[in-house]
Amino acid sequence: MTVLDLGSVPAADHFPIHDPTNTDPDARHRLAMSLCTECALAQLSDDDTVADEPRGIEPKALTDQAADAVDTVARAGWLRGRTVREFGSPHGGTWVPLLSDRGFRELDSEPADVVLDCFGIMHDPDQKAAFAARAAALTADGVLLIQFHSLTAIVGEGQWNALRHGHFAYYSLTSLTALLRGAGLVPRSAWTFELYGGTILVAATRSGSPDSSVTTILDHERSLGIDDAAAVGTLHSAADDDRTMLRGSLADLRDAGKTVYAYGAASRAVALLALAGITRSLLGGVADASPSKQGRRMPGTDIPIISPAALTAANPDVVLLTLPDLLDELDRSMPELHGRWWLHGTDIREGTR
Repeated sequence: MTVLDLGSVPAADHFPIHDPTNTDPDARHRLAMSLCTECALAQLSDDDTVADEPRGIEPKALTDQAADAVDTVARAGWLRGRTVREFGSPHGGTWVPLLSDRGFRELDSEPADVVLDCFGIMHDPDQKAAFAARAAALTADGVLLIQFHSLTAIVGEGQWNALRHGHFAYYSLTSLTALLRGAGLVPRSAWTFELYGGTILVAATRSGSPDSSVTTILDHERSLGIDDAAAVGTLHSAADDDRTMLRGSLADLRDAGKTVYAYGAASRAVALLALAGITRSLLGGVADASPSKQGRRMPGTDIPIISPAALTAANPDVVLLTLPDLLDELDRSMPELHGRWWLHGTDIREGTR
């Protein structure tokens, strides 16, 4: 059942070269989320895009969370054996060095004692096959560590723009449990982190029973109706409210003589800017630390992607932060902009930080 339909938007992973002389419109593709009310799995309804997203720079928020996650599972006794295998994410980043520091040896194709998947498996269009592949990569007594952005957080915080082309699945622990069981695995322990408003890390094995950390999250999801189309469908009104608020706030700032830029040329910002009809007349540019994105533009707009140095040189009055998790890192690295950050999802009338 469709619970969020954003219509046709530019591909979330294709950032065209910024060429002001080229006025050809960008191709658009349907972007919608469907929910299975039997297993609670939310998925892209369809996707005809071809991924070619320029490689981003992994932010400190992610590297800090990775270190915290590995420490957490180590203290809980889940780092067993001596070999590790990782299924990577198209967005980059790796936990392997953190396990190598603990004496683990990386394997490329053989079954390993610890198998890692951090934000990777959601990109696979064949979810059943993807979970089977990770199960096959485990030794008999191995543990799969899988981390995902929780659908509970996405719905609870109205994070409608978590829906992107190339991101095929959106898990709750409820739906993940069903997928794991289909691959012969059992979720044994689960931990929640603040990243992205709610990220869950699960340790799964071939046998055993879930502990209280798993059952507590499952009970909470059940109480919220995470398998209820009406509950998940609130994302649609969140999308309408968000883009209306963004365009209105940017227009108000422009009329007040304020200059506004943004930081974070992320895939989740593509639909936001395109659907809100944001142009360079409202937003001077979007800064990003990734050199491969600089010199390009936001899809569906005429807004250029610039370097952080160019952002500070522009000296804007307000900077819209499309990825709020980056705030602390940017506040330290760009002190010139302290007090000018406007977090996406908040009303600018509440003030900037």
